[in-house]
Amino acid sequence: MVADNDAGGLSVYAQAGQDSMSLIWLLLLLAPVLYVIQEMAARLGAVTGAGHARLIFERFGRRWGYFALGDFLVLNLLTIITEFIGVALALGYFGVNRYWAVPFAGLALVVVTGIGSFRRWELTMFSLVGLSLVAVPLAVFSGLQHPTTQYVSSAVSTGSLNGGIVLLVVAMIGTTVAPWQLFLQQSNVVDKRITARWLPYERIDLAVGAVLFTIGALAVFVASAVALGGSSGHSLFIDASSVADGLRARIGWWAGALFATALLNGSVLGAAAVTLSTSYALGDVSGVKHSLHRRWRDAPIFHGSFGFCLLVAAVIVLIPHAPLGVVTVGVQVLAGVLVPSATVFLLLLCNDRAVLGPWTNPRWLNVVAVFVVGILIEMSALLTLTTLFPGLHVAVAAVALTMVWAAGLSAFWFAQARTKKPVPFEGTPWELATWTMPRLESLPPPAPSQSRTAGLVVLRVYLVVAGVLVAARIAQAIVGG
Repeated sequence: MVADNDAGGLSVYAQAGQDSMSLIWLLLLLAPVLYVIQEMAARLGAVTGAGHARLIFERFGRRWGYFALGDFLVLNLLTIITEFIGVALALGYFGVNRYWAVPFAGLALVVVTGIGSFRRWELTMFSLVGLSLVAVPLAVFSGLQHPTTQYVSSAVSTGSLNGGIVLLVVAMIGTTVAPWQLFLQQSNVVDKRITARWLPYERIDLAVGAVLFTIGALAVFVASAVALGGSSGHSLFIDASSVADGLRARIGWWAGALFATALLNGSVLGAAAVTLSTSYALGDVSGVKHSLHRRWRDAPIFHGSFGFCLLVAAVIVLIPHAPLGVVTVGVQVLAGVLVPSATVFLLLLCNDRAVLGPWTNPRWLNVVAVFVVGILIEMSALLTLTTLFPGLHVAVAAVALTMVWAAGLSAFWFAQARTKKPVPFEGTPWELATWTMPRLESLPPPAPSQSRTAGLVVLRVYLVVAGVLVAARIAQAIVGG
């Protein structure tokens, strides 16, 4: 959860705070959305004992599995690049050359992950989680030393919907509800050897993580708004280092240092999480050993893929004159566009009774999940339309898409109401708590569904088009910059 406040997340929240405090409501709404999605992934891991990638391959076939994995791997590599960008910019604030900073951070991550001890890795991550709270005093002291209440109140009341705001909204969604989280959460729950008995504690863990994520994100959001939002040319966000420099100029060196520390911590934590999710997924698909309990010699492909991803990302970041700020925000936008694909597969798996048995989603959760997925698709569709038709009135398009989304949600609600209620589990509470999925290979194949296949095909075509348009918009921003 806290790894959400990584280089991309902090950059997007800082830019959102600089541009308009009117988006703070979105950040507050994304926290429960994050919890709902992560709870489903954790439940899948605890009950099935299988990773997310493996379930997709087994239940939807290799074709859809490779589609989902391909999107995931490309986006993960881009995200790891943004994490190293964060490392370079953060340590650059303290005068450390990026040709030293980036390789050292990558080597440290390889060492921590390859020690073959889940507990030691987890304690290291907990240390980074605790350090992430350094953003809180930054927000408090920024407000005390540089209050700009007039800007904040006016921004909250006058924020308007336009193409730039849509881009920023999709970036905020993409960095908060990122696809890598599903793969990491499910595989990490399996690796932690959690079963359904421990799900109540896992849910508490998720709730604490959601609160810590929100505190850190709000702190950066508010500090940027209060300290930089009222300044001349405040909307000209360049990259995270410009935020640190702005805080130093407006408040003091210590404020820039606190932000740079939060950025460095978040970048390292994010790189560890995103890269690990990649290694987990590749291990799931290839069938090789993939666990933090194993050392390099016991799981060479698992640890080798981890190191290889870090190496490729580090080399790309060290290319001279790379547009780091545009790439960082652009990757979060691309993540926002691709989120619906990951969440749709998650929702279908959580309603597969052969997989989850008595632990499938209740009806109310399906309605909530469809509501969330619909919002994600609507926002990415709005970004696609504004890219295809620059002269389109954004507010009118948003209203039209909302009407379509509301009609679809109503149809789903009626369909849920007309379906038969699942037979309640008749076993004892202990039997429910200890129920696990039978061997995955022994499960009957899912019932064929033309509507589901057609929906997945339409979603796939749309995501390809949207992804190409976002990539073209990022390239345009790089060339224009």
